[in-house]
Amino acid sequence: MRKVSQISAVVRLGVSSRKRRLSNGFHFVARSCCTASDPPNPKPSGPLTSYSKLVEQGRLQHDPYQEKVASAFQNLFGRLEHFEKEMEDYHVRLEEWEKKREEERRRLMVEEAEKKEEDGVWASMNKQGQKLLGRWVLGRRQMSVEPGVGKWVSYLNRERKLDSIVGSRPAIPSAPKGLYIYGNVGCGKTMLMDMFYSATDGLIRHRQRFHFHEAMLKINEQMHKYWKENGEEKSSQYSVSSWIMNLPVDEKVKEWLAGEEFYKQQLQMKHILPAVADKFLVDQQSSKRGASILCFDEIQTVDVFAIVALSGIMSRLLTTGTVLVATSNRAPRELNQDGMQKEIFDKFISKLEKHCEIISIGSEVDYRRVAAKNSVEHVHYLWPLNDGVMEEFEKMWRQVTDQYGGEINSATLPVMFGRTVEVPKSCKGVARFTFEYLCGRPVGAADYIAVAKNYHTIFISEIPAMSMEIRDKARRFITLVDELYNHHCCLVSCAETPIDELFQGTAEGTLFDLESFQFETETEDSRLRRDVLAEGSISAAGSPSSIVKMLSGEEEMFAFARAASRLIEMQTPLYLEGVRFLHPHFHQPK
Repeated sequence: MRKVSQISAVVRLGVSSRKRRLSNGFHFVARSCCTASDPPNPKPSGPLTSYSKLVEQGRLQHDPYQEKVASAFQNLFGRLEHFEKEMEDYHVRLEEWEKKREEERRRLMVEEAEKKEEDGVWASMNKQGQKLLGRWVLGRRQMSVEPGVGKWVSYLNRERKLDSIVGSRPAIPSAPKGLYIYGNVGCGKTMLMDMFYSATDGLIRHRQRFHFHEAMLKINEQMHKYWKENGEEKSSQYSVSSWIMNLPVDEKVKEWLAGEEFYKQQLQMKHILPAVADKFLVDQQSSKRGASILCFDEIQTVDVFAIVALSGIMSRLLTTGTVLVATSNRAPRELNQDGMQKEIFDKFISKLEKHCEIISIGSEVDYRRVAAKNSVEHVHYLWPLNDGVMEEFEKMWRQVTDQYGGEINSATLPVMFGRTVEVPKSCKGVARFTFEYLCGRPVGAADYIAVAKNYHTIFISEIPAMSMEIRDKARRFITLVDELYNHHCCLVSCAETPIDELFQGTAEGTLFDLESFQFETETEDSRLRRDVLAEGSISAAGSPSSIVKMLSGEEEMFAFARAASRLIEMQTPLYLEGVRFLHPHFHQPK
């Protein structure tokens, strides 16, 4: 059994250790470099300045590859202030254009309806038009006065008239090229992206940072919300009644207007991904004006849905002025090695290459491991699973919970789509689980995000060595580690083997598909996926050669290496120091 020391580090969660020599590759360095102890600057200095300062202080060791990427981020940063002003002006013009176009659209529709009435189009309609309109509004019957091609032609003619009256949509200012950073595990991709993201605070109005799992959950959530709001007839009642029902015109005219309005909504429903993209970054509590930045960590294409959803949403964002910054283990053209939906994927990558500078971090060093070797050891990963380790694990649990009051309760956390996840043991920001409870059931990223957001310290016991026999559990454990790391949780665990031997597999074969997205229990998501995949006759299957690649073990090696690297970093003093600064629990209103 390894010697267990400094349990109090878990309890303190934030005791300063700034005098230690630290290394590269940490969320805390990146996110706290502008906020932890230095006085706030009226104007951010930029990521390269922050990087150089941390190297001078000895908190990072110089790496020429990282410096090159930091310089690229600095160049992008320098163009953002001017771009923000351009986008503010653009959105003012766009808002005026949209308002005028909608006013003209309604005026044209009323004129069309009145002309039809004058020409006797509705002369043959029975006298029960008012009743039929009432039924349509209540959602009991859909009216279709001009079905099929006639309604489509009418819609197109109206749009052409609007173009001639209002003019074309204002041109979007040319956005600075974003960055796509790829490289090996632990080389500093995420750290540098987070430095850039921190520097843009207060400079760019609409900015979001997502990890892959969180982004996919948000896409699903937004799609679900869009379907609920626009996919049911009852939602049409409000848009119709808002301006049509009170018009001083004949009921037959209202009925025709209602049908045209509903047809427009049906057309919009066929373009759900662009609609979701338009709301993906904008803070609903603020104005739409201003530039937008999306920082996307660990971009992946794990299945067909991911390819279709990411392609649709990212393409829309890139063509509407969003600056994309992404990190990945692979170059863009190597993301889809399974060959799924090649045509859609190739179009997306072409657009990505047009709007982003592609940079490789060539360093082979995993700085998380370097930092772990250079740091005073804080052991929170205990092994093997024997009586001594379990006794030490229980001792750590008692110490931490005693500090927070000692009262152990169960809890229920909301997830999404009305689901919940049960927490068997919790105590004021601290929770305890077994590996089997978290990874042996059909749960996934949504559940792990809920746990990670609500608990700053997570205890997990009885972690086994991963093998082909428990590949689904291993897949979930990889996702769990990702989310605990992304939310900067303190993880205390006891396992069967050391970290580097945790994902070795067995003679039965390698593990595979460890990063496939988890939605086993979410029936709504299944329907949304089917609807998205149905567009364009999209098939869910990859080519036969792609299956061979999946089983070859190449893809899961990235997942294994990243998870092991993150587990090692989560033992270091610098990571533990950051828990109190960075975890959402400590930023909640008192």
